[in-house]
Amino acid sequence: MIAGLRVSLIQAGLVWEDQPANLRRFNEIISPLRGYTDLIILPEMFTTGFSMSPERLAESQNGPTSIWMADQAAKTGAVVVGSLIISENGHYYNRLLWVRPDGTVSHYDKRHLFTLSGEHLHYSPGKHRLLVELNGWKICPLICYDLRFPVWSRNTHPFDLLIYTANFPARRSHAWKQLLIARAIENQCYTIGVNRIGTDGNGLDYAGDSCILDFEGCYLAQAHTGEHVISSVLEAAPMQDFRKKFPFLNDMDDFVLK
Repeated sequence: MIAGLRVSLIQAGLVWEDQPANLRRFNEIISPLRGYTDLIILPEMFTTGFSMSPERLAESQNGPTSIWMADQAAKTGAVVVGSLIISENGHYYNRLLWVRPDGTVSHYDKRHLFTLSGEHLHYSPGKHRLLVELNGWKICPLICYDLRFPVWSRNTHPFDLLIYTANFPARRSHAWKQLLIARAIENQCYTIGVNRIGTDGNGLDYAGDSCILDFEGCYLAQAHTGEHVISSVLEAAPMQDFRKKFPFLNDMDDFVLK
């Protein structure tokens, strides 16, 4: 029997292109979670906001933010996950780091770059999904614009939890909410969306609307505007029972991504 998974979502405003200020604020928010959660999820580009200036802001894989995340993971006893700007081998990536309490790190580079903002002109796309395991749970973490592409999100290598860490503007909040529900229903898995609030350096507003959905697309927890920490315990047995009763995943189409 898989134990319940304690998850905590941090919905917060981001100080534009100010890594030290953002880390100080997240340090304050995370501190009370020590010993009370298994997984802490931060927004996309949580140290800078959604910036197209990687040449000024990028860090190495083992840079100060990675060190900070490892420290937070060790102190809380939880995996800490979020994306930031990484420089590697002459390329820039919008890279999600999955940092464990023992200091080991896995990563995922955002595949679908947001062409409407020119993200593809500044960052290189990822080529592979990341599938990780935590306390017996199989988890697929993705980033923001990936939400719009169901093939990339498809539950082809059975996972239990789908995560989207995001900077999703308020003017597209309807799409954010509906697409999260769709991904949960079609993949028959728990689905989490973690979004920021506030206004960024380009004048874009963010409404938050971070949430936890069950395997039928029903809300387990939801934040609207304002800073929030949402915590919940996900239970595997109801999801497994539902999949046995309604084995829709057995009938999915075969496909190969290029």
